[in-house]
Formats: sequence, structure tokens, C-alpha cells
Amino acid sequence: MSKKQFVEKITSMEDDFAQWYTDVVTKARLVDYSSVRGSMIIQPYGFKIWENIRDELDRQIKETGHENVYMPLFIPESLLQQEKDHIEGFAPEVAWVTHGGESELQERLCVRPTSEVLFAEHYKNIIHSYRDLPKLYNQWANVVRWEKTTRPFLRTLEFLWQEGHTCHETEQEAIEETERMLHTYASLCEDLLAIPVIKGRKKEKEKFAGARFTYTVEKLDA
Repeated sequence: MSKKQFVEKITSMEDDFAQWYTDVVTKARLVDYSSVRGSMIIQPYGFKIWENIRDELDRQIKETGHENVYMPLFIPESLLQQEKDHIEGFAPEVAWVTHGGESELQERLCVRPTSEVLFAEHYKNIIHSYRDLPKLYNQWANVVRWEKTTRPFLRTLEFLWQEGHTCHETEQEAIEETERMLHTYASLCEDLLAIPVIKGRKKEKEKFAGARFTYTVEKLDA
């Protein structure tokens, strides 16, 4: 197929922006659809882009003293309910494991939509006094959210991500850590990906469930 023929098979951005995006990521072989609705296969070129982003962010995270850890994929329902205020927004999207082989489990297991509850439980067990602070942990993992409307890379049932969870002696230290990482995320978007973003704080009705406040970096697709 000639370059002209290849380009002609890509929908015009002006005609249909959503279809143009899908055509680009599939025809560039960044991603392919899988047999499970809403999930995707990240192909070699697409995964290399992810590796470049991940490696650069991981370097910056480690420079600020964070350590990488890995939490389990499954969360007991009883543990999840202890932090129900924090997972309120994810509750309708939680995927549940009810059987192990042919045997029904005594307690349902949540396939992690995020790992706050696991980090909180772990910190409770390892932090005994202020001498153990700060704790700066980072995790690279996959998470699952049973989305109704999906699009490759932007919104899928399973996706790769990074999440940092830290504990500090004072509220001010926690705020400073959050603002430092906000700058790191914005810098990654602008300096590595050439995507201009706006840093800010979410409105009260938009903040993460259970949070005092939520910081964000935002961009607009036009």
C-alpha cells in the first residue's frame, strides 16, 4: 500500500475527530482490539512509547526518594468496604472474582481499580512512629475498571498506570509532596510529550472521593 493510499484510509480529523483518533492508533499499529470488549492489545511500537514515558517518569520519581513496590491484584471485599468513601466513584466499575476454579469463594475479591486501601493497610503495619516517616512508595501496575464506553488508550477496561502513595509527619509536608509531584507530571507532559497542560485544583464536587482536595493537570483536545 502506498503512503497516499494509507493516508486516504484515515478519516479526516475535521469530519470525525473520534474516528480519526481510532484510525491513527490502529493503522499506526500502536494498538489492536482484543477478544474482550473494551480491552486492547498494546503492540510493540505502542508499548515502546509507553516504556519511554514510564522510564523517564520512573527516573524522576526515584530522584525524589521514592521506592518502587508492588501490591496484590486482588482486594478482599471486607477491606474495600473499610474505605468505601474513597472508592465511591469506582464502585459501579469494580470487577469481582467470585470463584476459584469450580469453588465459590467465601469472600468476593475485587480486581483492583486503584490501590489506596492496600497501601493504607500496609502502612498501618509498618509505620509505628514518626521515626518511620516519611514513607514514599510508588507502584507501576495494571488496574481494571468496567467502563461502559471505551476507546483505545483513553478509556479501557484494563490499563497500565503509575500511582504514588506517601505518608508524612505533617500536613504541610504532604501538601509539599503533592505539589512537587504535580509539577513532575506537568513537566513530563510538556517537556517529554510536548502536550501543554494547566495545573490546578479540582472543585469541591469534582475532587476524588474521600479526599481533602484533589490536584490535577488538564489538557483540551480540539
